[in-house]
Amino acid sequence: MMRLILSAGLMLASLLAAAAELSAVQLDKSSIAFVSRQMNVPVEGAFKQFSAQIHIDPARPGTGRARIDIDLASIDAGNDEANDEVKGKNWFNVREFPKASFVSSAVKPLGGERFEASGMMTIKGKTLEVHAPFTLKQEKGILILDGSFPLKRLAYGIGSGAWSDTSVVADEVLVRFHFVLK
Repeated sequence: MMRLILSAGLMLASLLAAAAELSAVQLDKSSIAFVSRQMNVPVEGAFKQFSAQIHIDPARPGTGRARIDIDLASIDAGNDEANDEVKGKNWFNVREFPKASFVSSAVKPLGGERFEASGMMTIKGKTLEVHAPFTLKQEKGILILDGSFPLKRLAYGIGSGAWSDTSVVADEVLVRFHFVLK
């Protein structure tokens, strides 16, 4: 009987230890947004639909991993005319390239609650390395990841033709993310 109780206790402890890794992304409380500059004026936007698989153990965040897939047609660039334009061939070309993705390869501690995820970002068939610093906070059974990183749009072929003029639309776009995990 004692062995059975001890075995059950060990099983429960191992299940609780495995549950310490939080991975259930609450999409309704999470966001992916961006700030570009058009004629040196900040223009904010967001992607309304994305999926995110993020696995992170608060006790060992360096072992974390993530895959984020963004539905590029879900872009909100401020108004219908802008949304139609950026979905087109000169920008995201969502007919041919409907998704963008980020797959992490490493998470590096930067001190305190700060970390940096490194991985590969694929947009319009081009895959480049990205480093995304973020903070990790734990509150009442949830984890909150907040971060941002600069993305060079022309490296991915985003904004061709007249839109490749960086005096009209800056090359650097600030991508911001907020993920809530349970």
